[in-house]
Amino acid sequence: MKRSEINNYIKEAEGIFKNNNFFLPPWAAWSIEDWKHNKQACENIFESSLGWDLTDFGIGTFLTTGLLLFTIRNGNNSFDKKPYAEKIMIVKENQITPFHFHWSKTEDIINRGGGRLVVELYNSDKNEEFTNTPVVFLTDGMRREVEAGGKVILSPGESITLQTGVYHCFYAEAGSGTVMAGEVSMTNDDASDNRFHDDLGRFPKIIEDEEPYRLLVGDYGSVLRVK
Repeated sequence: MKRSEINNYIKEAEGIFKNNNFFLPPWAAWSIEDWKHNKQACENIFESSLGWDLTDFGIGTFLTTGLLLFTIRNGNNSFDKKPYAEKIMIVKENQITPFHFHWSKTEDIINRGGGRLVVELYNSDKNEEFTNTPVVFLTDGMRREVEAGGKVILSPGESITLQTGVYHCFYAEAGSGTVMAGEVSMTNDDASDNRFHDDLGRFPKIIEDEEPYRLLVGDYGSVLRVK
């Protein structure tokens, strides 16, 4: 992806957050110089991978397979030992986050506003493949069940609880508008707790055609020289 594309998607996301009165931490709007000036105070941010994130899952077609997110808080045993994490995400119509599950993390995905969020579900077997068994889950504390590969549609304010080992993909329903989706979960570890059904990448290859508007989590090492 071109950096100019990433910059535009982040600017669009900032507008959506503003229109929905959803406020990010002050450092979400920092320039590179702000980061450099405050670098020593931000070790927890770097170590916990907080901040702007964007992925095309290595496919290169962000608008059809991709996700923009901001990690607001995340546990890190070397700092605070908090057992939880929170993200806010921008999901466009028919923009798929592909099937994956987590070995350790239980999470709630919440429709915070906008269109309708579609979540498709499969149980996994001991070989980490799809099964044909019904999937039992909770939406806002209520027990529900769908057939293998079934769809759950979440309107604004609704949420789904996803247990470990449950494959899920999600996207905004066509014609309903972009979704501002939240995630509240156990501690998040994208490096070791994502099991994608297909072999996919996590971070985009960036063509630096202009300066970053906002630093991504993946930029901390390259731009700020943090480990």
